[in-house]
Amino acid sequence: MPPKQRTAPDILARKGGEKIAVLTAYDYPTGLLADEAGADVILVGDSLGMVCLGLPDTLGVTMADMLHHTKAVCRAVKSALVVADMPFLSYQTSIADAVANAGRFLQEAGARAVKLEGGAEFAPHVRATLSAGIPVMGHIGLTPQQVARLGGFKAQGKTARAARALLADAHALADAGCFALVLEAVPAEVAARITQEVGIPTIGIGAGPNCDGQVLVFHDVLGLCPGLRPSFVKQYADLWTPACEALSAYCAEVRAGAFPADAHTRRMDPAELAEFHAASEYGDA
Repeated sequence: MPPKQRTAPDILARKGGEKIAVLTAYDYPTGLLADEAGADVILVGDSLGMVCLGLPDTLGVTMADMLHHTKAVCRAVKSALVVADMPFLSYQTSIADAVANAGRFLQEAGARAVKLEGGAEFAPHVRATLSAGIPVMGHIGLTPQQVARLGGFKAQGKTARAARALLADAHALADAGCFALVLEAVPAEVAARITQEVGIPTIGIGAGPNCDGQVLVFHDVLGLCPGLRPSFVKQYADLWTPACEALSAYCAEVRAGAFPADAHTRRMDPAELAEFHAASEYGDA
């Protein structure tokens, strides 16, 4: 029998238990790799704007982009829970827009949950989306879709007042029904208190070791995007260098006429070849 795919209730039940491993993925091969590696949750993140599309931030990522990439990931994943990021202006404009766009990720792309950024102000959006049968993961702290307002990619919750506001947001989103909560770029002490107080799993990224799980960007883990390496990222491999070396070797062999060799070449049956050359016109059949 095929493996049972994880669900939002499965992840919620992991609160305070075994740590939850989350990876991003953006297409069929990255989805296959993340699922085969054993990720509990695969997030189709709007970070694809930077690591896949070459954008400076996530603001230019559209619903069409996210649906396209989510469909590809969902075709690959068999075991992990696939969560799709709600892109900029897909839910902030109204509660109705939030529900309609979230539904497209399940109905059209095959995801089984969505993630949206923001605090207590989006609790009504979460409740309405849940009422439509769509699980929601929250995201507070550094929220990249608000980078213009924040003045850049800056850590959040560094003062007592800001930390209390994050704690209030966490409680509001948990009370609204989120099944998990991403904490991005917040002090470890703040993340630890939020994790202790809220009844849903916290997923840290640059938030210290005390969260219920961790998430990293696929390309950051494998060293595939040189120059895009936040300080909180642990790079587990450097695949950029051997990839460049392999591609350079290919280009050199093509230029030298060394590729393709006989091992990479198809040949005709000699009798068929003789008949082909004997034909007087290319139109003979």
